Amino acid sequence: MKMTDRGTVTVPKELRERYGLGPDVEVEFVPNAEGLVLRRKVNGRHPVDCVRGILGRRIDVDNYIEEVRGR
Repeated sequence: MKMTDRGTVTVPKELRERYGLGPDVEVEFVPNAEGLVLRRKVNGRHPVDCVRGILGRRIDVDNYIEEVRGR
């Protein structure tokens, strides 16, 4: 593959199909010791962020720990 003078690179069709790289998929270049790695951009949230606030109540963590410990 060659990079164009505008900086674009064409990923071969077989690789796009194999790795699910469709028209709306965001990718990123990640530098490492050997050069650059092209990978699918992770847009998801951290699993903890998905459950934060699920109980719908706000509590003081220190008081909660004391309560759990039976103090």
